[in-house]
Amino acid sequence: MNPKPPSLTPEDQQRRRKRSLAIALALAAIVMLFYAVTIAKLGPQVLNRPL
Repeated sequence: MNPKPPSLTPEDQQRRRKRSLAIALALAAIVMLFYAVTIAKLGPQVLNRPL
């Protein structure tokens, strides 16, 4: 008894795809920023540790 989702026009589908891509790029940018800040705070020597 789930309601049927509304059908999307090609313009709506294109808008949704662009919005999803923009969100994905923004999320990737935030992740890279957090990574860069973490490495900057800890220093590059954190990667030179014995395994």
